[in-house]
Amino acid sequence: MNPAVWVERHGRRHRDRTALAEGERVHATWGAWAARTASLAGGLRRDLGLQPGDRVAIVMRNRPEYLEALYATWHAGLVAVPVNARLHRDEFAYILEHSGTSVAVTDEDHAQDVESLRGRVASLREVVVAPGERWARLASAPAVALTDLGPHDPAWLFYTSGTTGRPKGATLTANNLLMASLSYFADIDPVSPLDAILHAAPLSHGSGLYGLPHVARGATSVLPESGGVDGDEIAALLQRWPGTSFFAAPTMVKRLAADPAVAAVAPAHLKTVIYGGAPMYLADLEDALDAFGPRLAQIYGQGETPMTITALSAADHADRDHPRWRERVQSVGFPRTDVEVRVVDEDDRPLPTGEVGEVVVRGGVVMAGYWNEPDATAETLRGGWLHTGDMGSVDDEGYLTLRDRSKDLIISGGMNIYPREVEEALLHHPGVRAAAVVGRPDPQWGESVVAFVVATDPSAAPPTDELDRTCLDRIARYKRPKDYRVVDALPTNNYGKVLKRELRDLLAREDAPGR
Repeated sequence: MNPAVWVERHGRRHRDRTALAEGERVHATWGAWAARTASLAGGLRRDLGLQPGDRVAIVMRNRPEYLEALYATWHAGLVAVPVNARLHRDEFAYILEHSGTSVAVTDEDHAQDVESLRGRVASLREVVVAPGERWARLASAPAVALTDLGPHDPAWLFYTSGTTGRPKGATLTANNLLMASLSYFADIDPVSPLDAILHAAPLSHGSGLYGLPHVARGATSVLPESGGVDGDEIAALLQRWPGTSFFAAPTMVKRLAADPAVAAVAPAHLKTVIYGGAPMYLADLEDALDAFGPRLAQIYGQGETPMTITALSAADHADRDHPRWRERVQSVGFPRTDVEVRVVDEDDRPLPTGEVGEVVVRGGVVMAGYWNEPDATAETLRGGWLHTGDMGSVDDEGYLTLRDRSKDLIISGGMNIYPREVEEALLHHPGVRAAAVVGRPDPQWGESVVAFVVATDPSAAPPTDELDRTCLDRIARYKRPKDYRVVDALPTNNYGKVLKRELRDLLAREDAPGR
């Protein structure tokens, strides 16, 4: 089923109700959004010459035009490629090239970077700035009928990364998106047309995925004017749009729980906070429950199974008298209604309760595969199960606790940082012979990036500002290391593989109490 049918339906049923809001201002009613979606789809198909299955990238900060572009893309039978707007231009280039993007929709803030890719990305024919004159012309094109999407047709290429650090496009089909939406209703929260969802986190990732069930039920999508997380603004929006839910990284939850303006209005106006993407420290969780009340739900998922593996319900969070409450809230919850979850050994054999192994999952929500990556698809989906790369164990009640990551992924402020990307950037500096990047626990951001560097000339180690500039020229700002350590050599095993666990253990010893 085409997700754009939800906009079309509510355009008829709830024509005069608010569909899109920018801050406290109504941007579009359902009737207006439905009409605009059909016209934009007509512009994409007729004016820009796109055909069903062509890819449209969206590179912009959170704003109403983002959702207009997303649902118009689907209405036209095209494949959306939402791109994290915080990435570096070279990272934009790789994703657009790899996906074979034909048209990129962007905003004024990112137009220069995206425009510069025409000619460099062979498939990229058009760049449209929204809002803008070209966007307005597309929106005034004759409307086209909703394109039929089959259950296995690709709808969203969700770009994630693996151990190599090169992004891979998880191919999410129309049925994947439908199952993720239905699972939200089953395991997280019912939604009504009187509710709202606040998009303070990036629409290219979790917030966009959790927007789907809200659009499906006719709730209002609210885009902060700041485009980010501002306590005073969010407090005002909660009062303007009661019954609001939002998706947030744990660091964002911690920040908002400590904000007096948000804490003052949350109990009366906040519906649900869905958090995930990184561990939540128990003390921070208790503070958030004190500030927000029993309105928190945790999810564990990946782009490959769009935010749908396990959930820790609001009821689990609220049951603080349960004898195992602390254990439960430090887990990632119970398997979702629509999936099977196992913990397996190296030979994919299920492990008994309490033993640690790799988390695998199967169900209708799991991706079709990686876009144009048959070998990676076969490896990740071997035996019919998605191999997450995360290590965990299940207790005797079925709650899953993550123990470690087999991949060296760093999660800082809810954003994924893959060490290989940072290491490759550092190796462009002529003064760097070798580099290894690891995460260090950080009370504010969850983890911070630490780089261990071996200098080409031991007597002349490159200064920190040069290393910073080398990174900033090649990767997004949030990925650059917060700490550089110059070392004589990196710890390796007999095969020459860097032992990153030893580097993490070194940092842990430094952070131990009494040091």
